Amino acid sequence: MDNILVVIPARGGSKGIPRKNLRMLGGKPLIQYSIMTALASRYKPDVYVSTEDDEIALISKKVGASIIERELDKASDNTTLDPVIYDCMIKAEAIEGKDYQLVVTLQPTSPLIRTESLDAALGKMLENERLDTILSVVNDTHLTWRYENSRYTPNYRERVNRQYLTPTYKETGGFLIARKRSITENTRIGGCVELFELQGGEAVDIDSHEDWSLCEYYRKREKILFVVSGYQEIGLGHVYNSLIIANDILDHQVEFLVDRKSQLAFEKISSKNYPVYIQESDDLIRDIERLRPNVVINDKLDTQPGEIRELKRKGMKVINFEDLGEGAKFADLVINAIYPERQVLPDHYFGHDYVVLRDEFILTPPKPVQNVVSNVLLTFGGVDPDNLTKKVLKAIHQYCQSNGIGISVVTGFGYRYHSSLDEFDNVRVFRNTSSISDHMINADIAFTSAGRTTYEIASLEVPCIVLAQNERELSHLFASAEFGFLNLGHGKKVGAETILDIFIQLVENPASRKYMASLMSKADLASGRKRVRKLIRNVLETS
Repeated sequence: MDNILVVIPARGGSKGIPRKNLRMLGGKPLIQYSIMTALASRYKPDVYVSTEDDEIALISKKVGASIIERELDKASDNTTLDPVIYDCMIKAEAIEGKDYQLVVTLQPTSPLIRTESLDAALGKMLENERLDTILSVVNDTHLTWRYENSRYTPNYRERVNRQYLTPTYKETGGFLIARKRSITENTRIGGCVELFELQGGEAVDIDSHEDWSLCEYYRKREKILFVVSGYQEIGLGHVYNSLIIANDILDHQVEFLVDRKSQLAFEKISSKNYPVYIQESDDLIRDIERLRPNVVINDKLDTQPGEIRELKRKGMKVINFEDLGEGAKFADLVINAIYPERQVLPDHYFGHDYVVLRDEFILTPPKPVQNVVSNVLLTFGGVDPDNLTKKVLKAIHQYCQSNGIGISVVTGFGYRYHSSLDEFDNVRVFRNTSSISDHMINADIAFTSAGRTTYEIASLEVPCIVLAQNERELSHLFASAEFGFLNLGHGKKVGAETILDIFIQLVENPASRKYMASLMSKADLASGRKRVRKLIRNVLETS
């Protein structure tokens, strides 16, 4: 094993935050983080704390570091680190009887540096004998100015977007690795230098109370992985739901994983600029492990006990949406807004109180029901696998033409039957619209399937006729008369004559439409998103 020394310089006289190195961060003294990072290195370095402070020395010993007592003349505010590190190296070599190859300065004020990053930088030094020094840096490329000759002067030739500027890197102070030949009382910077870029919390250097707060934020920041399904047969409802939830999670790192079948889901999530991965292993659990999340949010229909137990054995919290599988019994939180649960279980929440509406529906006020029907909307989700759109169009088209009723059709991301609609005149077709609430609010009657769209329509109080896409949708309790819907059952089994008769009855009876809207108004759908956000936050705070 290579002879490597890690020196952690820790004065007791910090001014910005008094006694900073011993202040508690997440229940541990600040100095403990850098010691633990160094001791965990696969290169097994000798770890020394250089300090003039008895209390820092005591605490450092208790968490595994050796101590070099620093002379007071090397502990003043004006002392640079070069003579401190040189002095520590000479003394440590004498104590250990070693001739060190590399000396690492590891600052206690950068507590979130990961051992993996330190080892990666050490590996570069060991692989390349030419390298004298590696510095930890952060990309700090911006439009900057300097003050010289009594005036402000730009440090750039032309104002361009950041990505077109010459990259500029700022030292984080986190670590500096130097070959022994480069270390003197005046420098640790050799002739051949490489920079090691840190990301996020690893780059935080605590110098002020604001820095401390930022460090607390990053320390508590979790990696959340949404595991989502979305393909032709099941549609993209799970994807849309997950994207809304992800947009509300601002304090944590969010990524997505989709199964091999879910190319549609992959494309939709990619379009929103989230990191998204598609299944590589035969066992999806292996892909989850590879991404190393702290929390897994499943929105992919029924889970199995084995997969949830395995995730939890590996220390992950598990949150499931729309999960009626046996695996739901073992999750930390289950939210089923659409489907009723078969039994009452702790940390399981179901029903319309937990629906997650998009902003456009929360911000769009309902339109009063009109006495005369002028427009009808058909929207059967992102995929509409049985082409219920065409079935309803065929049933009502002639009647609407004869009675001056406009027809709008909104098709989703995965709809494949646009050519089948060409035979219908005077029908406005909108593909994958980004503002479906505008189409809903302009409709006097809507046709939809029994999925999540029923909540969106109800939030706008639009009288609605429902045709379920599949057997599972038949169990959706919200799409019922209790909440103002005319539910005709499984769409494939409903005849065109029935669809037309029900539609005509609704067109000719404004009192029924107004009553339907009044029933929809009783559900407080707009607050569901806040409830879900709070439940997820509770899980994150205990993870």
